[in-house]
Amino acid sequence: MGDAGKPHWVEFRRDGLYQHESHAEGQLVPWSRIMLGMHLTMGSKYPAKGSNGFGGLLGGLPGPWRGRGSGYLHMTLRHPYENWIARFDRHPRHYPGAHLVFLDLLTRQVIDAGQAHLLGDPEWLGRVVARLAPQRPRGWRGMREAVTRAVEAEA
Repeated sequence: MGDAGKPHWVEFRRDGLYQHESHAEGQLVPWSRIMLGMHLTMGSKYPAKGSNGFGGLLGGLPGPWRGRGSGYLHMTLRHPYENWIARFDRHPRHYPGAHLVFLDLLTRQVIDAGQAHLLGDPEWLGRVVARLAPQRPRGWRGMREAVTRAVEAEA
């Protein structure tokens, strides 16, 4: 997740979530430690309202701001219990807002079901993403249902 050519990016591996950092060795968080889903924010680590700070909105627009700024995956870990934030640098590719919501809903649903390890299976994740990418559901309920159908189809 993010631009692998920049200093910070997050990799979904079979053994867990790996945070790459530019000036330090990365950090691996095993899937079994992640609980209570994940939450995605763009542009600000702690935005005042919603999940996008001002920089997050600019980074998704065409022009000189595209691909600038950071995104963050927020999660609660167990053993020991702690809040953890994985930072990633944005890349120039634009992702529609619906795709960001799908990511948020997918990670929450899979983690809440005790199946976080599936996020580290590139074949499974690729099939689920392929099912979700062309969809254009309306509203939160429609998006949740689309994610549920995609996950169930790959069970």
